[in-house]
Amino acid sequence: MLSEPIITTDVHGLTVEKAMEAIHKNVNAAGSAVYEVRVIHGFHGGTRIRSAIRDEFGYGREPKVKRILPGDNEGITRLILKELF
Repeated sequence: MLSEPIITTDVHGLTVEKAMEAIHKNVNAAGSAVYEVRVIHGFHGGTRIRSAIRDEFGYGREPKVKRILPGDNEGITRLILKELF
């Protein structure tokens, strides 16, 4: 079980299917101390992955993901697992 407060997953160069597998693995393995899974997918080639993340984890489809936020740049998506307040 992963217990760092932020898990970073870099999916550059992966297919959408492989990227989603890696993201699901980290979300499912996240322990109670983890509040965010940060996905680095890139911008130019990563927009398909970003769209797949929003489709897969948005709208309450994954109970562990409370909300989705953009990262510091367009090549990062943040999956919030636990609110800090």
